[in-house]
Amino acid sequence: MAPTGLMAPTGLMAPTGLMAPTGLMEGPSFPERALVIRRAAARLCLRHAWAPLHEVRLPNGRRADILALREDGGFVCIEVKSGVRDFLTDQKWWEYREFADHLYFAVDLDFPLDILPAETGLIVVAEQHAETIRDAPEHKLPAARRAALLRRWALLAGTRLAALEDPAGIADLRASLRVE
Repeated sequence: MAPTGLMAPTGLMAPTGLMAPTGLMEGPSFPERALVIRRAAARLCLRHAWAPLHEVRLPNGRRADILALREDGGFVCIEVKSGVRDFLTDQKWWEYREFADHLYFAVDLDFPLDILPAETGLIVVAEQHAETIRDAPEHKLPAARRAALLRRWALLAGTRLAALEDPAGIADLRASLRVE
C-alpha cells in the first residue's frame, strides 16, 4: 500500500488519508485528466512489479486502458474513468472481467467513489501518485484464454518496442503493406 496523506490543493481528509477536494476540479479537460490518471495507475503497476501495457484491444472488441501482466502470469485490467459522465456512458465494465484475473477502476480525487461497483478494485489518483484503496477480487482466467491473451499481450508489447527502437523501419513496413 502506498503512503497515506496525499494532498489535494483544497478539501477534506478522506478516510484513506487522501485529501478530497471540496469542489469540481478546474483546469484540465477530461482527456487530460484521463492521461494523468492512466500514467499514475501505470506507475502503481510498476511499483507492484506488474508490466502495464496501455490501450489494449481485447478479443471481444473492448479496449482496456491498462492491461498489466503480473509476475505470476496473471492479468490485471485497469479502467480509467476521468469523470462521472465517462463512467455512466460506459456501463460495459463487466465485459473486461472476461480477460483479466483482477479488474480495477482508477479515478481521481474528484470522482464520487460510491457509484463504482463494489465487486471491482479501486485505485485513486492524486496528481501523479496512485494508491490502491480496495483490492479487486480474483476471477481466474481459464488456461486457454490466459495463453491466448499472453500471446496477444506479448506481440503488442514487442511491436510497440520495435516502433520505439526503429520508427523508420515501422514506417517502411506500413508503406509496403498499403494497397494501391
